[in-house]
Amino acid sequence: MEDLIKNVLGEGASANESGNDGVMSNDQIKIVTIGVGGGGNNTINRLIKFGVKGTELAVVNTDMEHLNIINDKAKKILIGKSITKGLGAGGFPDVGEKAAEVDKPLIREVLEGAQLVFICAGMGGGTGGGAAPIVAEIAKEQGAITIAMVTYPFNLEKARKKKAEESIKKLKKHADSVVILDNNRLVELFPNLRISEAFAVADEILARAIGGLVWTITQPSLINIDFADVRSIMQGGGVGFIAVGEGRGNEKVTQAAEGVIKNRLLDVDFEGAKGALIHITGGTDLTLGDAIQAGEQITDRMDHEANIKWGARIMDNYEGKLEIVAIVSGVKGASIAGQPIDESETYAGAVSSSALELL
Repeated sequence: MEDLIKNVLGEGASANESGNDGVMSNDQIKIVTIGVGGGGNNTINRLIKFGVKGTELAVVNTDMEHLNIINDKAKKILIGKSITKGLGAGGFPDVGEKAAEVDKPLIREVLEGAQLVFICAGMGGGTGGGAAPIVAEIAKEQGAITIAMVTYPFNLEKARKKKAEESIKKLKKHADSVVILDNNRLVELFPNLRISEAFAVADEILARAIGGLVWTITQPSLINIDFADVRSIMQGGGVGFIAVGEGRGNEKVTQAAEGVIKNRLLDVDFEGAKGALIHITGGTDLTLGDAIQAGEQITDRMDHEANIKWGARIMDNYEGKLEIVAIVSGVKGASIAGQPIDESETYAGAVSSSALELL
């Protein structure tokens, strides 16, 4: 992930050179990516910098000051003003939850008609941890496939960890899939990163995962992933994780695939996972054979019955290099900071997957 880190630290080129129009054409599905709380808002800013197309962008916060620093290309929603006076939730998830409950109509308006909703949030905080489950509940009520992409606090953030665990439990009741990026895995993989840099890298990884997936759904690509693919893998998908790999030169395919296997951002293995969405980005030198080889090297590590969909796109500024982002769902035996994730809860959509046969 060296290129990704260089990009975050301002030493590399932007992942996407094109602008963000933020508008879906009428013949496409409606995708909404909504950042909740400070961490989620920052991810939306990264998506705008990334130049993502094909999704409407929104940010939700109880902190007016933080909303003011978010790019105006995102729709801004201040919630709970009557409760917090626009000064934030003070790190209390129950305040963030109440703020979202009070202003459900504002959130519902943004999500209206969406078929796919990405929710970005940092767990352990007041607004992200408290309001994100409410946003997921609203999205599911409106029939959207709902994917929560969340970060988990560093081990040193003792007070935030317990709050994060409770918030994740609530999210799992409403979201189809909860994709967790454990900040502690970043420390293990890149111990020399400063804390502030690690937060920025986490935002960038989430942005690339969402941006790459949205691109292959909505924009012409070498190989497209369609909405039905996303639905079949992520509906009732349970706990998931993101893995990122990069490669350069003659060995770029092998390097990138090995990077994905190594750079898992949750303490879990590929084996036993129910499914995966694999997104490959390369330059004009990317061949169909390269894309297939990369996908095979990753999926060889997964269960032979896993549902796997993959897409690939070509970008001029990726000449001579390859990037793979995998969103893996339905994993078993995952743990955060050494503690196993409780898999006993039923996930939203888990009991309705048979309905796909009727569509």
